[in-house]
Amino acid sequence: MSRKPSAFASVSRRTLVIAITVVVTLLATLVVGGEAYARHRLAGCISDQFEQEMGSTIDVGFGFKPLLISLVDGKISSVTVDSEGDKFGPAVGMVVHAKFDDLEFADNGGGTVGGSSADVTWSNDGIKQTLGDLVTGVRSSSASNMLTLDVLGGLAQLQVQPVVRNGAVEIETKSARLLGIGMPTDLVQGIVELFSQSLQSYPMGLKPTEIKVTDNGIDVELAGGRTELPANQGNKEMSC
Repeated sequence: MSRKPSAFASVSRRTLVIAITVVVTLLATLVVGGEAYARHRLAGCISDQFEQEMGSTIDVGFGFKPLLISLVDGKISSVTVDSEGDKFGPAVGMVVHAKFDDLEFADNGGGTVGGSSADVTWSNDGIKQTLGDLVTGVRSSSASNMLTLDVLGGLAQLQVQPVVRNGAVEIETKSARLLGIGMPTDLVQGIVELFSQSLQSYPMGLKPTEIKVTDNGIDVELAGGRTELPANQGNKEMSC
């Protein structure tokens, strides 16, 4: 003869189910809150350190991998970094998208990066603004792989070609004409040197491996190996 469950047993089971549900909900809330805190803390730490090197405000991304454990062991498998604002170092209008792999952080805020890669895009308008008032227009051609700079309101034209040589970008002058005659050497050299310097200041051990002239400007590919991260001197509380 079967026995019906007592009212006390039914209440006990309901209480147990409610208790388990509450515990699971609290644990889920703690995990979600902890993950949000970990991402905020690590993003702030990386921003502080990388912005010192990159010379630009940046946006940091981690993907979907949980980062709570990274607060304990100080290791992050990969980080994506995108430049923000209208300047990157001395260059106006330069946009940088970078990926850093195998990051390890020390207690003093320093650390290492195992390897890195980056894509750089620099627009013709940004190049013009960077080169100053003497350059009044910039046009680029993917077909010729050259840029034409209008100088002194178009009275003169300077044609240049960027190339990667020995791990650095060099700007080669292909022609320089002022009203059909050669432009002054000092004027040409000053423009070319500023152009070149703006394409050589890359952070975190990144070096150019390829450069392409497009119809809208310049694209540069960068790569880097193991690099030391300097200790963060500004805010020790934000060490990772």
